[in-house]
Amino acid sequence: MSKSPALTILKENVWTNNPIFVQILGICSTLAVTNNMRNTFIMTMGVLLTTGFSSFTISAIKSLIPRKVRMIVQVLIISFYVIIIDILLRAYLPEVSRQLGPYVGLIITNCIIMGRAEGFAQANKPLISFWDGITSGIGYMLVLMALAVIREWLGFGSLFGLRIMPEGFTPWTIMIMAPSAFFLVALLLWFARNLQTAPAKTAGSPPPTGAQPAPGPAPAQAAPKKEQA
Repeated sequence: MSKSPALTILKENVWTNNPIFVQILGICSTLAVTNNMRNTFIMTMGVLLTTGFSSFTISAIKSLIPRKVRMIVQVLIISFYVIIIDILLRAYLPEVSRQLGPYVGLIITNCIIMGRAEGFAQANKPLISFWDGITSGIGYMLVLMALAVIREWLGFGSLFGLRIMPEGFTPWTIMIMAPSAFFLVALLLWFARNLQTAPAKTAGSPPPTGAQPAPGPAPAQAAPKKEQA
C-alpha cells in the first residue's frame, strides 16, 4: 500500500530533504538565535507559521498573479504575515521581541519560505501547500532546537532559562558565540548525511572477506593436451 501524500511530504521535509542539513537554507538563523532555547522556539514558530500561511495564500491566488511579477507578490504576502508576527511579539512578548531584534523582520528573506512558495505552492492546491509549509517549518525547527539545546546547555548551564547544571559548572564561552553554531551545524550535517546514506552503502557493499562462493555446478575443466610423439 502506497503512503499518503501528507506522510510523504512530512518525511521529505523533516528528514529526506530537510531545509537545513540537505538544502542548506536558513543558516543565518543558526547564528542569530540558537544560544537560547526560548528565543529559538519563538523564532522557528514564526518561520513555521509564515511558511504555512504564505504557501496557502500563494497557492490560493496563484491563478490571479501575473507570472512576471509573481516573486514580488510572494514577497508582499510573506511580509504581511511576518509583520503580523512582529506586532504580536511586541504586544505580548516585548522582552523576546527586543532580544530577537531585527531577526524577526529578516524572516521575510528566509530562503526556505521563498523556496516552498516558488517550488511547491505555485504548482499545488492550497491545503497540501499549507501542509508542505508547516512540515518544512517543523524540519527547520527540529534542527535549530537541537542546536539550541547543546549551545544553551554548555554555554549557560540551563535549558529554557532553567539552570540544570551544578553550581561548580564552568560555562563554555565558545558556545555562546557565533562560531560554535558553524561547528555544530557542520557536525550535524556530517551525522545526518551518514545516517541517510548508510542504507545505500549497506545495500551496495561487497561480500565480506572469506565469503564462500554460491553453490552451483562445478566449472568445466579444460581437457588435457595430448603429448606429441
